[in-house]
Amino acid sequence: MSSPTAYLPQGFDVPIDLDLSKNEGRSRAEELVASIEDPQRLVGRYPDTSALRARLAALHGVGMDRVLVTAGGDDALARCFMARVGSGRQAVTTYPTFEMIPRYAEQRRAELVEVPWWTGPLPVPELVETIGEQTDAVFVVSPNNPTGAIAAEVELLKLAGEAPLLVVDAAYVEFAETDPTPALLELPNVVVTRTLSKAYGLAGLRVGYLMGPPELVASIGAHGSPYPVSALSSEIATIRLDRPVEELTSFVEEVRRERVMLTGVLAGLGTRPLPSEGNFVLAEASEAAWLVAAAASLGVGLRRFADRPGLEGAVRITLPGDRDDFTRLVATLGAALAPEAMIFDLDGVIADVSQSQTLAIIETARTFGVEVGPEDIETAKGEGGTSDDWALTRALCRRGGVDPDLNEVTARFETLYQGDGRTPGLKMAETPLVDRETWQRWAARLPLAVVTGRPRTDAVEFLDRFGLAEALAALVTRDEAPLKPDPTPVRVALEAMGVSRAWMLGDTPDDLKAARAAGVVPIGVIAPGDDPEMARHRLQAAARILDKTTDLEGMLR
Repeated sequence: MSSPTAYLPQGFDVPIDLDLSKNEGRSRAEELVASIEDPQRLVGRYPDTSALRARLAALHGVGMDRVLVTAGGDDALARCFMARVGSGRQAVTTYPTFEMIPRYAEQRRAELVEVPWWTGPLPVPELVETIGEQTDAVFVVSPNNPTGAIAAEVELLKLAGEAPLLVVDAAYVEFAETDPTPALLELPNVVVTRTLSKAYGLAGLRVGYLMGPPELVASIGAHGSPYPVSALSSEIATIRLDRPVEELTSFVEEVRRERVMLTGVLAGLGTRPLPSEGNFVLAEASEAAWLVAAAASLGVGLRRFADRPGLEGAVRITLPGDRDDFTRLVATLGAALAPEAMIFDLDGVIADVSQSQTLAIIETARTFGVEVGPEDIETAKGEGGTSDDWALTRALCRRGGVDPDLNEVTARFETLYQGDGRTPGLKMAETPLVDRETWQRWAARLPLAVVTGRPRTDAVEFLDRFGLAEALAALVTRDEAPLKPDPTPVRVALEAMGVSRAWMLGDTPDDLKAARAAGVVPIGVIAPGDDPEMARHRLQAAARILDKTTDLEGMLR
């Protein structure tokens, strides 16, 4: 048998400031930490969790000998496997379910029998049918993760009557409409695992617990480390449990409200959300990879299960339990799945400027005795702050040891770019990267806008020359708004079109930053003449990177 695989949490290649991929609850960290009276005592001694055990026992109306404090709910599950599931034996569970259960079975070298359960009642007859002489335990997660399905109390009681040991993972039960824990604790062969990571918002402290008959709790507690929870974690957890119950109930009620609303939003956006009683909603989406990438590009983390059979097209979304964050989530989902407009940078996206602006930068720098190559320009683009070609040219000259006046740089650049009356300007070498027919076809589907650092006269001249202006719903230039990465020009374009949801195509980090700050999904484009590898590196914050602008066609379905 192969060695167990390591657990690797889903990561993101872009900054995430609203992570809804891990089902964490809302924290009250500052006030909880401030309540600690003697941190020196807690840090300098091995932990004593008796106060926490007593508080948990009181919460559930049981004796302390029926409570085991663990390092999160997953540690409680791991101990159940270590204590009660033998090597070469069998455990039974549902599929899909909490991903650590198959891992723990693998670590114990036990066979795991999985019974399908996506929605609706718990399939008790099918689970019972799998129980045999080799079965050591049955594991049920309710509300189930990742589906949100709930097992009714009567179903669990019936299953317990047939199982040698029933382990119920109730990590999300605070968000459910009913809690079977009291009834389950009346049975001699049932343990219930719980956590303070979700409803109580203490995920970073890793505090969970297990409850059951004293002899079972003692047997399970004999496995694992003797001090699973730090003294600081135990103290803060006790403080949290002593806080007014209204703090918990208000958060839970907010999550439940959001759950109903999110289910409706997702259905309206063309996905198929599953009924849930957890603090999350799982939805089947035709473009799951795109949804997660687009949300991440706007700083919102969602969860995919690309390597789990049957879940490849599913996305799990944690409910933030905060109205402002929920509003942001809904806006992000709408922008990703139902854009109302398309916004484009001009240079490198609509206009091929590799033989115009790029050459103008190189030749202008040369007039000041500085040699600049295309790779220097690309490197500078990757650093950001390059929406102004005049300022970029001056910056490259300064890197070369010359500090020319910006007005003089601008004058020389414009002479090359615009022409001097005798010699045609380099701008005449520009060609469109989207033909007129394609542009008009896109415009028939969604309003189109261009946001550019060019002066308006230059932008209009190019768009008119190739018949692109007439299909344009909005044009924002340096004459109307600050340059990107300031999001103002993107917001001005949205306002001009009367929309709030859009995608934006750009070829520089400044484009992507401006789009993200405006709540618009950023899509990267590799500009003609750019090194593809360098371009992909500098555009990694995009939801998707296109080899050319017209590849957008495949995304507009």
